[in-house]
Amino acid sequence: MTRFRSHMDQALAEARAAGARGEVPVGAVVVAPDGRIVARAGNRTRELNDPTAHAEMLALRAACAAAGSERLPGHALYVTLEPCPMCAAAIGFARIARLCYGAADPKSGGIAQGARIYAHPQCHHAPEVYDGIAAAESEALLKEFFAARR
Repeated sequence: MTRFRSHMDQALAEARAAGARGEVPVGAVVVAPDGRIVARAGNRTRELNDPTAHAEMLALRAACAAAGSERLPGHALYVTLEPCPMCAAAIGFARIARLCYGAADPKSGGIAQGARIYAHPQCHHAPEVYDGIAAAESEALLKEFFAARR
């Protein structure tokens, strides 16, 4: 039996690095079925002038490139903030098996808030979802980031 191990600490490190670059501090890591981290990323929307350069999207792109496939069956994605609808759809299209996220996103979330992508009958694949992992630390990063800009 495989023991569960959270990789949220690595996602938080990516979020901190994103915040240090002036990006909204969100980080993500993709974990292979054997427990290896195969991709990691933090937000880079401002740096790349790309509204799709969310941490999840960048991590999925890197993991798919490394796998040589557009699908990542058996993989897990750890992200510090509830994915938006765009990212939630991409996670489903990539066939991620397990999604673990930290802070809820009442404004722009696409999993438990707002669009609830995986609840739609048009959704082809919904991962197992685990929320609230390191939520307090994830929320604190976001609150500190935005407080410094207001």
